[in-house]
Amino acid sequence: MTNSPITLAKEKKTVSKNGSTSNGSNVSGPTLKIIPLGGLHEIGKNTCVFEFEDEIILVDAGLAFPTDGMHGVNIVLPDMTYLRENRDKIKGMVVTHGHEDHIGGIAFHLKQFDIPVIYGPRLAMSLLEGKLEEAGVSDRTELRSVSPRDVVRFGKHFVVEYIRNTHSMADSFTVAIHTPVGIVIHTGDFKIDHTPVDGEHFDLQRLAEYGEKGILCLISDSTNAEVPGYTPSERSVYPNLDRVFSQAEGRILVTTFASSVHRLNIILDLAKKQGRTVAVVGRSMLNVIAHARNLGYIKCEDSLFQPLHAIRSLPDNKVLILTTGSQGEPMSALTRIANGEHRKIKIRKGDTVVFSANPIPGNTIAVVNTIDKLMIQGANVIYGRNQGIHVSGHGCQEEHKLMLALTRPKFFLPFHGEHRMLVQHAKIAQSMGIPAENMVIINNGDMVGLTTDSIGVIDQVPSGIELVDASRSGVVKDEVLKERQQLAADGVVTIAAAIGWDGKLAADTATHLRGVVSSIDPNLLKKWIGQTIEGVLSDRWSEFSRTLEDGTPEVDWTGLQNQLERDVQRMLRRELQSNPLLVFLMQNPQEPPTVQEQPATTGRRRTRSTAKVAS
Repeated sequence: MTNSPITLAKEKKTVSKNGSTSNGSNVSGPTLKIIPLGGLHEIGKNTCVFEFEDEIILVDAGLAFPTDGMHGVNIVLPDMTYLRENRDKIKGMVVTHGHEDHIGGIAFHLKQFDIPVIYGPRLAMSLLEGKLEEAGVSDRTELRSVSPRDVVRFGKHFVVEYIRNTHSMADSFTVAIHTPVGIVIHTGDFKIDHTPVDGEHFDLQRLAEYGEKGILCLISDSTNAEVPGYTPSERSVYPNLDRVFSQAEGRILVTTFASSVHRLNIILDLAKKQGRTVAVVGRSMLNVIAHARNLGYIKCEDSLFQPLHAIRSLPDNKVLILTTGSQGEPMSALTRIANGEHRKIKIRKGDTVVFSANPIPGNTIAVVNTIDKLMIQGANVIYGRNQGIHVSGHGCQEEHKLMLALTRPKFFLPFHGEHRMLVQHAKIAQSMGIPAENMVIINNGDMVGLTTDSIGVIDQVPSGIELVDASRSGVVKDEVLKERQQLAADGVVTIAAAIGWDGKLAADTATHLRGVVSSIDPNLLKKWIGQTIEGVLSDRWSEFSRTLEDGTPEVDWTGLQNQLERDVQRMLRRELQSNPLLVFLMQNPQEPPTVQEQPATTGRRRTRSTAKVAS
């Protein structure tokens, strides 16, 4: 089959059954709107809106982690403006599984709008319950757990069936969404693991039954669409971890994703097998293990665990420390251990540190730095893809083909992945017989119109990101982030100037430089700043001052300050060849002088302030 070009979202076309294209506004008949707010052209913050007439349901609401340039930012969320504006339409939420990039944003969103009910797997609901209580929003929704093949209804238009799948996290689901225009399958995150650690197999039979009935559209995880073959089973790491553990002569420190319940099960089983006592370090790791044990997803005796202070008396070859920090997170336990900042754990010569995880794109440098620091302190660090101690939770190309073969969708929407992954996934779908005109590659914020006979982008809604600072309580606005980036790059110049009614400086200008790098003598730079301010006052004072009919002076202090800031900033850029953040504090008189008090030396009346800038 020859590959034809795949419809891109930017073309804003709707493609009909017979292949003809038209403007999206001409779509006729009942239309299901599918609106991704996160998860496209990126990894993380997976959030998707399904809307029909006056009803909305959400599928997942995740978060992402900040990039290096997002100073002081702890969490990245999708822009939820559309849902805030349409809060009255929301009937509920479907959660596919409990990874942070699928449930991590829910507590934040509930502070802005209610969600009547959230259905999801038992483990995800257990983790989410703690998050909502901690955030103080547990009264703004109702959590309901589901089991495989459970069917739930939302409002008049949506019925959802939960179909067991396999992923790196236990208790994960694909969902079949019944809508007035047809059945939509949303795979969630998946791989096809034929030997799952927990014995919960992918319900491929149910998918095939839906394929027989007829699926209107498949929305499918694209994360590993570039990778040929199959993703290995989670069980494949068992013998490799067993080998690494058995060769370790001293303490073992293991780090992995806290949410990788299957991996935690394997590690704990090997610890028991080799007679090692386990100490768990890191809040998220403790939290997931506690919930997973309560629900039966992790099975081990209480005696396997001991607190950190208790393992000090044990021989090193009888200790395993399970810790967070597989991605080099600055505040994680392993990073603090590597930096020598952890109060209770110090690296000893002979320790073995095992990274049972691969770096997420963007985290590689942080992980490598952590590995280096651990090695410098004498640890034997086991890491890298060639060790066979980590496998992905996402399916590769052959698994994508199997998903497409089982479901046989009329239309296809690649989801969850960076742009190249989406493109490759669309090519795979085309090779499986889905016409290029029956699929679109879209962006966050694109509104896809799906009818029984067409699919295409018909509109756009606000999209982007909302940044939460390290306190997890305040949103970092764009201008604040730009200021932080400017501070980090070029430093800050603070200027305080007092200006009188005569348009002259009432005192010497005070200038302070912080983090500014220049070969110019700071005293000379301060002198130039003062001269720039005096020049503006001398040459342009009349533009900002005037005298009213009753003789009362008036000054546009705000306009004057803006002009002073522009001229000083221009001078700093020219002389420093950089762009430091400028903080300009201008002090002006509070009350205008009376006519008798006005200075007579300049031959004109002075003016009063119309805006207090600083005092």
